[in-house]
Amino acid sequence: MPSLYLLIPIGLGVVFVAIGVFLWATASGQFDDLDEQSTQLPDDEP
Repeated sequence: MPSLYLLIPIGLGVVFVAIGVFLWATASGQFDDLDEQSTQLPDDEP
């Protein structure tokens, strides 16, 4: 039982960090144009 007092706050912290990273990624435009990126060829030449 005492381990729950440690694990629940750690789990909630991980959830809040994941939500924050997702919100930051959507706000900075990481998911704006997913269709165009799939049609572009990678430029491997130096």
